[in-house]
Amino acid sequence: MLLYVIRHGQTDWNAEGRLQGQQDIELNALGRRQATGNGEKLAELLGDSVDSFDFVASPLSRTRETMERVRAAMALDPKAYRTDERLVELSFGDWEGFTIPQMHAIAADKVFARNIGKWDFIPPGERAESYEILSWRVGSWLQSVDRPTVCVSHGGVVRSIFRLIGEVPPADAADLGIPQDRILRVETDTRQLDWL
Repeated sequence: MLLYVIRHGQTDWNAEGRLQGQQDIELNALGRRQATGNGEKLAELLGDSVDSFDFVASPLSRTRETMERVRAAMALDPKAYRTDERLVELSFGDWEGFTIPQMHAIAADKVFARNIGKWDFIPPGERAESYEILSWRVGSWLQSVDRPTVCVSHGGVVRSIFRLIGEVPPADAADLGIPQDRILRVETDTRQLDWL
């Protein structure tokens, strides 16, 4: 199966280094340009095969706007895609809205614990998740994919794809930098992942 995976464009919280998690933060001007640029690139990649692709996004506004800008740049109906809750970013619980330095000033012991085992670390808060828990949702979504797909989601989801398909070790997957101005091409059968 062939997937093209795009992280949403930049938000002000990304630029400030804030943990967004499941907070519904909109794109900033750079993020809108990144989304349009990824759409232009994807139009070249897919060409006439675009009709064979499913288009799916996380339901948060930053991913929906990214998808709509991608589709508009491809001369497609911006609203003709679906959303899937399994593609929502992991929840950082009580840490959402804070930067890591701010959290270090508040709870240095917990930040230290996160640094030691980031993949399995669950921040405080009743809905908080680890990357491992997120990967269960992403794995469920991957098993449901039944045709070539364009997916717009979040950094944590992309890290989970590297872990599940690319078999990247957990500690490495948790620290991967996930660009917002590139497209990840994923071949699930051969486990090949390439940034375009």
